[in-house]
Amino acid sequence: MFDIDGTLTDSVPMYLISVTKALMALGISDIDTDYNNYQHHTDSYALRYNYERNFSRTPSTTLLDDFETDLVNQMNLLGPVKEIKGAKSLIQFLRDHNISFCFATGALPKPAIQKLKQCNIWYDERILATSKTHEAREGFVVDAIERARTFYDKSNFDQIISVGDGLWDLKTAQNLHLDFVGIGEKNRTKLVANGAENCFSDLEEFKERFL
Repeated sequence: MFDIDGTLTDSVPMYLISVTKALMALGISDIDTDYNNYQHHTDSYALRYNYERNFSRTPSTTLLDDFETDLVNQMNLLGPVKEIKGAKSLIQFLRDHNISFCFATGALPKPAIQKLKQCNIWYDERILATSKTHEAREGFVVDAIERARTFYDKSNFDQIISVGDGLWDLKTAQNLHLDFVGIGEKNRTKLVANGAENCFSDLEEFKERFL
């Protein structure tokens, strides 16, 4: 199970800029941009949290749709993102070897798909779980697993490995009793300090040493 931003796509700095600008486009002026310290590292939470800070009421479902659309517009203004080294070939390797996989991302569906498309990484929306339906990471991770069971017609999996770059990815895996693989150097020290046993610089190294 793959996180997307920072794990499959090198998109975190650009995407945080897009989130901020998309919130501003909705008339939200007082924005907490300390995204790393949010309770939930998800688009839907970023919208609700900042909307409530400004207007003291919960945003509508329609506003979440508008936010999702504007995120894509803001991304397009900043140009395409690149893959994390080895991402495209790893996904193809899993497909070629009939290894089940899915995507679980704190982003909303349209921007998530946009990033995968820009990196030419294969995906199927049926195995993509996002924060459109769950603010908390545990919610859409469980959704991703259920989607994978249906997509691959399996009643269960012998092992489930969560692949991510953030401490929140690790904590979610631990909360759900999933195995975890960390990707990237930025958060490696924190991941190891919090119990991550397998960390790799990129997905090429992960494929060579782990699969």
